[in-house]
Amino acid sequence: MTGFIAALTEAWSELRIHKTRILLALIGVALSVAALTTVVGLGNMAREAMVQGQEQQSGRPATLSVELYPEGGQLEQASVQTALEAVAERYAVAHSSLKLSTNVPFQFPDGVVPTETLVVDAAYGIMRRVDMVQGAWFAEQDQDRLAPAVIVNQAFYQRLGNPDLRTAPTVQIFQDRPVTAAIVGVQRNDWPEAMPRAMILAAHYDRTIAAEALSMPPAMELWVPEDIAEPLTQAISADLRAQFPTASVNVFRSDYAAFGDPFAPTQLVVGGIAGLVLLLGAVGLLNISMVTVRYRVREIGIRRSFGATSGRIFFGVMLESVVATFVAGVAGVMLAIAVVKSPWVQEQVAAGLSELPPFPLEAALIGLGAATAVGALAGLVPALVAVRVKVIDAIRY
Repeated sequence: MTGFIAALTEAWSELRIHKTRILLALIGVALSVAALTTVVGLGNMAREAMVQGQEQQSGRPATLSVELYPEGGQLEQASVQTALEAVAERYAVAHSSLKLSTNVPFQFPDGVVPTETLVVDAAYGIMRRVDMVQGAWFAEQDQDRLAPAVIVNQAFYQRLGNPDLRTAPTVQIFQDRPVTAAIVGVQRNDWPEAMPRAMILAAHYDRTIAAEALSMPPAMELWVPEDIAEPLTQAISADLRAQFPTASVNVFRSDYAAFGDPFAPTQLVVGGIAGLVLLLGAVGLLNISMVTVRYRVREIGIRRSFGATSGRIFFGVMLESVVATFVAGVAGVMLAIAVVKSPWVQEQVAAGLSELPPFPLEAALIGLGAATAVGALAGLVPALVAVRVKVIDAIRY
């Protein structure tokens, strides 16, 4: 340990002595590491943005969609809903939600408008990463409300006149017996020109909306571990076919990862760019290191004359390169973090992201590891050249 610390101290002293000579090399390494770390960090952020977008559209891996369609007859809505809820309970699915798309007539300031409404359970917000702009997603206790709770999108909210959520705004559901619903949150629009849209809990929908408004049986989404998705699909299909022999039962994975990772090509491209950046930095450092050793022949020869062994010379020259590139790597990683976490970059790469990811630790580790590896490789050849220096060479140079 003492010898290693002594070698580190010696390497640092040599770097301080030759700082002017190696400054350009270290700047090049720092910029290369910063570019490498930035590419990896931005690649991960872009991938996370695409993943979150896909999960908002189709669910997290693995999301099973369960649908029933009548064939030659009618399906009783209540029995279908009871059977779907029993499936989630029977297989101990932690996150499940009924799902039904219908139209509900809401009273706006300019009249009654049939509005696209999604009937869901509270777990749907977690399963689909629902992006809330104001207020909060449904809580479990919302099912106990006397007035149904609704979540509306920005288009719906603006058409109502942007009421202050702190005043507990309400909207009327227009039907034979009008119902007053409480607005508890505002969801981000799916696209800039989105039409008004609302979400309501299944329990409130069953209690307050006329049953004849249902146009088709409800479906269900189940968020399950990926390793049991396939056997669970078969088991649920068999159960429901036994209960509804005259219905068409469709159980399938609806999430983006159902057919493999669609972002693998993106990762390969990012990895290729990062490798190219690292290679260019390594070549530049190797060239400067070779020139530096040529200029230090006299110094190395004098050290040999005082009894320095080949191993000490080799280890000292290589460690100088490793220590220098590690310090440059730290500076490069800090620069990359500043770039990736800047608000402008995040707005360009991860616009609309509901959960901004932290700076990826693997990007920082890759940057530091790459800097150290480049230092070792770039120091190897100069160290081998330094070992061959003889005492007589100090006199010649």
